Formats: sequence, C-alpha cells, structure tokens
Amino acid sequence: MADLADFVAQGAHVGFILDAGYPTWLMTYWGRDRKRWPVPEIIRRLTSDTAKAAGLGDRGVIAPGKKADLNVIDWDRLAFDRPYVTFDLPSGGRRLLQKAGGYEATVVSGTITYRHGQATGKLPGRVVKGQQAAA
Repeated sequence: MADLADFVAQGAHVGFILDAGYPTWLMTYWGRDRKRWPVPEIIRRLTSDTAKAAGLGDRGVIAPGKKADLNVIDWDRLAFDRPYVTFDLPSGGRRLLQKAGGYEATVVSGTITYRHGQATGKLPGRVVKGQQAAA
C-alpha cells in the first residue's frame, strides 16, 4: 500500500490530467483561430471572472490599488507544444508538463519572473491563503 499512499500524496491527478495549458488553448483555439470570442472577452474570462469566482477581490483587473500580475503575449506566436511526461515527483512519481510559446514576459508584483519562456530566478510572489478583500 505504500505505493498507493505515495501516488495519492504527490497528487494522483498530475500523472494523467494536464489543465495548465487551458488558458493558451482558449486564447488560440477559440480566440485567434476560430474567432469565437474577441480578445477582451477571453482575457476577462481568464482574469477578472476567475478572480471573482475564487474570492480574490484584490486582483483580476488593472487598476490602482489592485495586485497586477501580467503576461505580455505575442498573439501571433502564441502556441503550445505536445504534453510530455517527466518523473520528478517524490518516489519517482510522474507528471505531465506542456511548454507554451508566445509569452514574452510574466510580471509578478512589478518584477519580471519569466522572459521568453525562461525563468529569471526572481520569485516576488507569495502564497495566497483564502479569499482576499478588494483593495
């Protein structure tokens, strides 16, 4: 039973579910390629709607007093690679990963944390514990 306990402890779903690519898929498939929704609508759904649903009233929009983490996106180059398996979890557990392109920079708390898909080594963020009141 130790194997099952290890599997559950490391997050059983990460070996066969990969939902981290959803924002990129939404923007490329439904936005850019199929033109189902305009860009502002997609961005609203991924930002302020998500923040509101999660009770994070201090983020989700660019406004004075709000936490403004940003992705700078090259819309024409936005894409993602095929998922791949890596075995980097405790006890050699597997997980699925997927790389994306077209993200020029990620800014967290005013600090660039990723540039052209490469980590800068700067980690200005912090763990969010529970709902956050609006600023």
